[in-house]
Amino acid sequence: MENTDAIIKLENIQKTYHKKEKELNVLKNLNVEFYSGQLYAIMGHSGNGKSTLIHILGLIDQFDDGEYHIYSQNVKNLNDKESSYIRMKNIGFVFQEFNLVPTLKAYENVMVPMLINDEIKPKERKIKAIELLSIVGLKDRINHFPKELSGGEQQRVALARALANNPNIILADEPTGNLDEKSEKDIFLLLKELAQNGKCVIVVSHSSEIKKYADKVYILDNGKLEGEN
Repeated sequence: MENTDAIIKLENIQKTYHKKEKELNVLKNLNVEFYSGQLYAIMGHSGNGKSTLIHILGLIDQFDDGEYHIYSQNVKNLNDKESSYIRMKNIGFVFQEFNLVPTLKAYENVMVPMLINDEIKPKERKIKAIELLSIVGLKDRINHFPKELSGGEQQRVALARALANNPNIILADEPTGNLDEKSEKDIFLLLKELAQNGKCVIVVSHSSEIKKYADKVYILDNGKLEGEN
């Protein structure tokens, strides 16, 4: 169920890249609101700024102008430490490249984000990691290294890792780009389930399959988001 208050609100966001003598306006006066309990799909041609938008939403990249409010806080008023804390507590990331540490077992990879969270006691980390891997269907693979897992399994580990600090916002940038058709559906189903359980899930994808799961589909074109449905 959609909450009445947006947890993320972007107003007139602008982002320009300067390359030699050229200017590339990837985001132009972009306005959008995101709510808990919803799965959002952001689609569009390559190079249209989808990843830039995800990075701005995740407080990884900065924008040039406009307003970004997360839980009613204006991110312009946050220092680096405050931004890092909000990111750690509220945002989980899933990327096309799984970005797992090859020398760590599945449960150890999931534990990594917990290491900077003082609210999770050291003795609780492994227990929590195993619980999260069970949620994504990998209870029997907790001691496997990434190279011993399929692509779909590695992405499920990455998804469990994104949930490590119980964030309310999940940002997924082409999470199924390296997966086969069945694994893609499995990941989209898991993301849909997270949204149904109250999280705000924002997915950038080239795959039209995401439309079957999304509550709202946006097309990023010429620097602006337009709703498809």
